[in-house]
Amino acid sequence: MKKVYVFLADGFEDVEALIPVDVWRRGGLEVVTVSTTEFPLVQTAHGVNIEADIMFEQGDFSDADLLFLPGGMPGASNLFAHKGVCKAIVDQFAAGKKVAAICASPAVVIAPLGILEGKRATCYPGFEKDLEGATYTGQLVTVDGNVTTGEGPAAAFPFAYDLLGQLTSPQKANQIAEGMRFKHLMA
Repeated sequence: MKKVYVFLADGFEDVEALIPVDVWRRGGLEVVTVSTTEFPLVQTAHGVNIEADIMFEQGDFSDADLLFLPGGMPGASNLFAHKGVCKAIVDQFAAGKKVAAICASPAVVIAPLGILEGKRATCYPGFEKDLEGATYTGQLVTVDGNVTTGEGPAAAFPFAYDLLGQLTSPQKANQIAEGMRFKHLMA
């Protein structure tokens, strides 16, 4: 079973984190939410308290198939301020393993780490000026090698299905999308 860690910092965008968690768990992935705060409860950008599965200090992350950074502000800035998260992301990328970020996080977290250098990427409109070294696509989802970026809240479903397809199969992602009536929505 493929394993995904989702890093949660105070101020993360609710749907950008929780839609992927839901989709990936439905798709059979082992998904572990990780609090990067001092407490298991992490507050979303809209004041919802979410209890993470583990605290950052409890994680090893070397067994990750994917490390994921939701966006939202100040969530993305709080992720970038966490040295352990930054190290985990850089190590994951250096190992040739998958890294994903959505909304502000491609520009605020992974671009300053050098991960987007020479890559195509997307992010929330207005943050594209901070995609250091990357070519901005403006797409809902952009995949370039082992890096997947998403535009914002509305991209959460296609972003999650794309990554599920990468980690399982396109058929599995389509099956889950159909079961969740996403395909019907897009018809």
